[in-house]
Amino acid sequence: MRALLLLLLATAACSPRTNETGAAFTRTGQVIAMSGGEGGAANACFSCHGLDGAGDGVSVPRLSGLHAGYLQKQMEDYANDLRQDTVMTEVARWLDDGDRRAVSAWYASLPAPAMTGAAGPAPAIYLTGDPTRNVAACASCHGVDGLGVGSGNPAIGAQPAAYTIEQIRRWKTAERRNDPRGMMAEAVAGLTAAETDRIAAWLEILPAAPPPDSDAASASAAASAAARPAASRGVRRPDR
Repeated sequence: MRALLLLLLATAACSPRTNETGAAFTRTGQVIAMSGGEGGAANACFSCHGLDGAGDGVSVPRLSGLHAGYLQKQMEDYANDLRQDTVMTEVARWLDDGDRRAVSAWYASLPAPAMTGAAGPAPAIYLTGDPTRNVAACASCHGVDGLGVGSGNPAIGAQPAAYTIEQIRRWKTAERRNDPRGMMAEAVAGLTAAETDRIAAWLEILPAAPPPDSDAASASAAASAAARPAASRGVRRPDR
C-alpha cells in the first residue's frame, strides 16, 4: 500500500498544471493580437500591423476588414510552412487552431480604414488581363474594385504598394505557393515589372470597404467579370 501511495504521488507531481498564464494571454482574439499569446510580446500582432490592424502603410499589410476565413487560412499556412515568412511563421506556430481562429475573427471585425482621394481608372491589365501572354484578369477574382468577388476571393485593395509588389514577386518565384492549384503563380507569370507597379499603385489608394450600396455594387462587379471573355478571366481560386 505504501509503495502504491508513493507511485500515485509521483505521478501527480509529474502531471502538467493548467496553463493559467497561457489561457490569460489567449482569452480573446484581441488579447492575442495585443499580447502575442503564448509567444509573448515579441510576437504581438499589433507591433507590426498596428493597433487598428491597418498595417504600417509601407510594407506591412492591413488585416482589418479582411475575411476571417482568409485570414485564418493564411495563419494555418504560415504555421505549417505552406506560406513561408520568417516573422509570421514564428508568430503562427505559437498559436493553436482556436487561437488562430479567434485572432482572425477579431481582425475581420475591425472597420477597414477610410481612404481619401480618388484612385482613378483601373489599369487595363487589371481589368482584362492579356490572353496573348496568358495573363488573367485580376478583376475576375478580386473584383473591379479590389474588394473580392464572392466569399472565397480575398480583397486586395487598400494594401501598401510595396506589399503587393512583394507578394507578386513571391508568386512569380515560387517563394509563395499556398494556392492549391498554382493559380496565382500562373496568373502573374506574364506580368512585367511596370504592369506590377501600376497595379500595386492603383490598389493602394482604393477604398478598403464597399460603398453604402454594397449589394448592388457587388452584383455589378460579379456580372461584369462574368461577362468578360473566358480567356481573360482564368479560373477563380480562393487564394491570393
